[in-house]
Amino acid sequence: MTAHTLIKNTQAESALIETFDKVIETLPGTDSTRTARKTAMGGISTRGLPTRRVEAWHYTDLRNRLKDVPRGDAARDGDTLAPLANHMIRADLFGGKVAANLPEGLSVSSLRSQIETGALDQRLVPADPEDVVGALNAAFVAEGVAITVADGAVLDTPLELSAFHGEGQAHARVPVSIGNSAKATIIERQTGSGPAFVTGITELSVGDDAELLWVLVQEQSDSSTQLSQMKFTLGRNAKFTLAILNAGGKLVRHEVRGVLEGEGGDFQMRCVNLLGGDSHVDVTMVLDHIVPDTTGTEIVRNIATGKASGVFQGQIRVAKEAQKTDARMACNTLLVSDEADFSAKPELEIFADDVACGHGATVAEIDEDHLFYLMSRGVPEQKARALLVKAFVAEIIEELDNEAIADALVAKVDDWFETNG
Repeated sequence: MTAHTLIKNTQAESALIETFDKVIETLPGTDSTRTARKTAMGGISTRGLPTRRVEAWHYTDLRNRLKDVPRGDAARDGDTLAPLANHMIRADLFGGKVAANLPEGLSVSSLRSQIETGALDQRLVPADPEDVVGALNAAFVAEGVAITVADGAVLDTPLELSAFHGEGQAHARVPVSIGNSAKATIIERQTGSGPAFVTGITELSVGDDAELLWVLVQEQSDSSTQLSQMKFTLGRNAKFTLAILNAGGKLVRHEVRGVLEGEGGDFQMRCVNLLGGDSHVDVTMVLDHIVPDTTGTEIVRNIATGKASGVFQGQIRVAKEAQKTDARMACNTLLVSDEADFSAKPELEIFADDVACGHGATVAEIDEDHLFYLMSRGVPEQKARALLVKAFVAEIIEELDNEAIADALVAKVDDWFETNG
């Protein structure tokens, strides 16, 4: 690889460059693919990982926070995980095992063959030089799954994509096409046991009149880094609900970038961040309303304890043509430790004049009146605090239109409190 180093690389940057130079000839793809990979990695080699001087990374100084990167491939075994709930169709997120006997209208296939033929080359090079997650993934990705739900197909059983990481690196890409008038539920689980470095990109298209519930459960180990990106488009009268539960990881960043392209499109995001120890979690969302009569509601609830820190950056952009847009965003945080920290940066950029848009952010401690109410009825103080904190996040999970999945997520919240409460 030819790289013109303009900076003194950090230990993590050096590890990424050394690993890339070592594996580039073994990664799947054509000569064109390798050129795309080198272009993606070249930006990181010359500019380094982003610092707080880059606006999009101002609250997550990746260059400073990412101390090192494991060099080898991560051991992976999706079968290690028990299903999130009963009656799931299961597949390995890295394409190693794809479920047999899929229901009619659902296709799940390994992405490796597409990478090998160069079919993804045009999508590997990030258009934005600040898209570091995209660049890292493009440089190293070798696996993933392609998912297609046919027009009109209604999947009664959720599809669960599982990934369990040991120590090492793992990079996956997941293109998803939800056909017109189709309906599906997809669960993505990212879990690990060692100091892994994981990147993932999901590219999602939801067709006209389609409906999708995507549940992301992230429970990486307390020594792991997870950098992921979901890009999506919604068609006419399409509805997309994204539910995120972050309950682990040393350094986590989820980027959500959506475009409501069809009139009547509706995007709902419910996100719970459970921050403990010295973890850092960053959820960054950019949502574009570009046509009339679209809606979006994003609610983020955070609990931060120990020395943990978190970030929510939410940007809603309404184009001049997007009249009658209804867009709302809220970020609410409970700090249960004096050393915990959370930053919220909601933004509205509106060029239309007939819209209903708003945002709000709160950071608070436990309501003493509510605490007194429970204690006055015989609930011990520690238990009363735990009940109030859990209720704060559980109420938005219970909104999900799938009782079994909502119950499973609430159980995950309970598990987290057993360790961090």
